[in-house]
Amino acid sequence: MRTLTITTNTDWKSALRASGEKAKVGLATGTYQGETLNFATPGAFFSHLTERRWEMLNELLRSETIGVRELARRLGRDVKRVHEDAAVLVNLGLIERDERGALTCPFANIHVDMVMTSAKSAA
Repeated sequence: MRTLTITTNTDWKSALRASGEKAKVGLATGTYQGETLNFATPGAFFSHLTERRWEMLNELLRSETIGVRELARRLGRDVKRVHEDAAVLVNLGLIERDERGALTCPFANIHVDMVMTSAKSAA
């Protein structure tokens, strides 16, 4: 069962380092530690994961592998727009295409972790 945590962190180097450390723990213990997708800002997150793309991802989480036309029908959307949104989600690694071009979400769980910290608490 694959899991994904989506984070927002402007310091992408620290996010990458933390992800690498998590992977090392997994290798050392032989346990799967999950995967991480980081966006530099909440704005970047929301520009890539629009409401319609989030609906698409949710439908794919509940479904087996399905074709673009069937997905468009289930969502009540135009096939061309679903295809365009799927391309973005494939590029992000949130969904995958099989050899026929059908779509699937490889994750059983997706967790979004966004933290806002006041300047007062950092002082």
